[in-house]
Order: sequence, then structure tokens, then C-alpha cells
Amino acid sequence: MNAPIPQAGIFPRKDRFEIPDGVIYLDGNSLGVLPKGAADRAAKTITAEWGQDLIKAWNTAGWMALPKVVGDKIAPLVGAQQGTIATGDTLSIKVYQAVAAALRMRPTRKVILSDNGNFPTDLYMARGLIDTIGKDHELRVVDPEAVADAITDEVAAVMLTQVDYRTGRMHDMDAITKKAHEAGAVMIWDLAHSAGAVPVDLTRSNAEFAVGCTYKYLNGGPGAPAFIYARPDIIEEVEPALAGWLGHDAPFAMELDYRPAMSTERLRIGTPAIVQLSILDEALDAFEGVTMDDIREASIRLSERFIQEVERRCPMLTLASPRNAAERGSQVSFKFEKGYEAVQALIDRSVIGDFRAPNIMRFGFTPLYLDEADVVRASEILEDVMKTEAWKDPKYAVRSRVT
Repeated sequence: MNAPIPQAGIFPRKDRFEIPDGVIYLDGNSLGVLPKGAADRAAKTITAEWGQDLIKAWNTAGWMALPKVVGDKIAPLVGAQQGTIATGDTLSIKVYQAVAAALRMRPTRKVILSDNGNFPTDLYMARGLIDTIGKDHELRVVDPEAVADAITDEVAAVMLTQVDYRTGRMHDMDAITKKAHEAGAVMIWDLAHSAGAVPVDLTRSNAEFAVGCTYKYLNGGPGAPAFIYARPDIIEEVEPALAGWLGHDAPFAMELDYRPAMSTERLRIGTPAIVQLSILDEALDAFEGVTMDDIREASIRLSERFIQEVERRCPMLTLASPRNAAERGSQVSFKFEKGYEAVQALIDRSVIGDFRAPNIMRFGFTPLYLDEADVVRASEILEDVMKTEAWKDPKYAVRSRVT
């Protein structure tokens, strides 16, 4: 029997989250758990602020400043300076903004470089932008391992997701950013599976842009607003392709011509989703008193134990994630031909992971609310599902819209 792996004293913080009784939640890489206090915060925003102050709440409750307040809470989690992160809209919109700005910064170049491990929406948005501007740009998609060699002087922007959403494989942010800059390209990182999960240092990497979502490891809830980072020395070069009124330098001057704010605020677009932002503001308090290095250390400890347990108990599953923890984000994936059915059987037994086509069983590790006992128990239940072939029950083959 394996010796217990000691937990860091600051983890887990289960008392800060609403975790359903009996549930082992290994899907924080898709949607985080509800933080305690978030529902009360949303209720206060709705009933006390909106309900009582009405439109006055933009001033009396600080609604207008909330996107920056939340951005400044995200900043230390991704190694960014205060004032460099704008929040609002969706991740897809923020990808569009970053790529459009990058192309304007390199007007003589025609290639957007990405890889086939990128999240599909990033590629869709890049192609949509290319079609919209109609200037013969090309989206060049290569294997993840070929990215560095594909960065040439044709490339205007390199657009990558740091952690592969399927396998957890992780790009070397500093090395690829350096290669992009040596070739004269603009660097854009998608941190959807990084923010709140692995240490990121945007300042050190020197990347021009980064984008991310807040409903995964940051626990902001379904539909939580996205964020975009712009390196402070380039902000006055950034020409917003989506020039919304709240990105204006003086939105209530109601000028007919757009004049961008002289800060990252120029990357705001429309009216912020205040209820969602208030929930996210509350959720981010769960990170108080911990560092991303603390989280990373605990995450590796939990994921290594899970791999160890699953490979011992379930030899029919094949590890799809990098074996080297340094090359992996905060998730572990296994391949299985009937992975969808197996995940549904697990969910039916209160172990919640998820599935990604064509054959990936995916499990996320969030030390804020997971401990070693959860990991071992989840592997025991997975062993039972696989060895009894419980996944063969026809009900588990019925595909839902969300997998």
C-alpha cells in the first residue's frame, strides 16, 4: 500500500466552498465549485444595490469600478502588474480583441500561428477575424511540438493556449514568447486552463497579450466574465477593433468619435455584467493567503497520486497526459475507447469528471477543495466502474449536449 502523501497545511479550504455531500469534484478545470458567500453577494447586488439604489448603484455601490477591482485581484494570480487586466465580455471576444490588435501592430505580416491543441473557439475567432478584415491573412495551424520551428518572419502573431484542454500538456511560455519576439511576432497566450491552476508570470515572459476565463479554476460561476491582459508599455499602441463606449477615455462625454482610454480600460467594450462580476469578486477571496506556487505544489502532489492509483487499479486505461508533472497543467487525462460511457458511470457514482472527444476522460485537480482522500476514493470508484464494466449499461451511452 502506498504511504499517505502529506497535505500542505493551507489546503484544502473546503469550508470556503459549497460542495454537495458525497460528491468528489474533479471537474474544476471546466466549471469551478460555488464559493461560500458568492450567493449572498449576488443577492446583495440584486436586492440591496439594484433593488434599492437602482441606477445610483453605479456610483454608490462602486459598480463602475468593479471590472478594474476584479482585474487587479486576478493580476497577482497570473504575474501581472496592477492595472494591466481588463475584465468583461467572453473569452471568445477577448481572443478576437487580442488577435485584431496584434495584426494592427504588424501590418506587413499575414500569418497567425497556432497549434492543433488549441481550444477550437480560439481558431474559430481567428478565422472569423480573417474573413472579416479581408486582407489575405492566413491561420497556420501546426502540431504543438512544431510551434517553435514554425515561428518565422512571416508570422504576425503567435496565438496559443498554454495548457492543452484535452491532455493538460503545457507549453513553455517563456521559451516560446522569446522565440516569437526574436522573429518579430506578437505573442498572445490563452490562460483558460492556467489562471488559478499553475504559476504564470506574464511580466517575466514579456508577452504582449494574454486572455482567460474565470469560471474554471477561479470559480466565478457559469458565464463569469473573461479577462484580457496587455503589456503596459504597448497599451497606447493597441487599437481596439471592437471600440465600445466603456473603452472610451470619457464615456459620459458622449462624443461621437471614439477616443480610447489611456490604459488597459480601452479593452473594455460594453456595460459590464455586474452580478457576475460581484460573484467573481467574492470568489477570488478564496485565494487570500496562498501563492500560486503553493497551489502548484499541492496540485502536483494530488495528480501524481491519482496517476499512481489509476494505473495500478485500471490497466485498461492509457495515460494521455504528459508523465512529467513539469510538462502538465492541473489536470490528468486517460484514454479509453468508451470514455464517454465510463465518465457517465462515474458521475452516476458522484465522482464528477468530464469527457473530450474522441476518447479522453479528463480530471481536474483543484487543491482549494480537494484532498488526498478524495483522490484515492475517486480512483477506487473508477476501478469498480472499469472492472465491473458498469459503463456498459446502455443508459450511459446516451449523449447529452454537454459532455
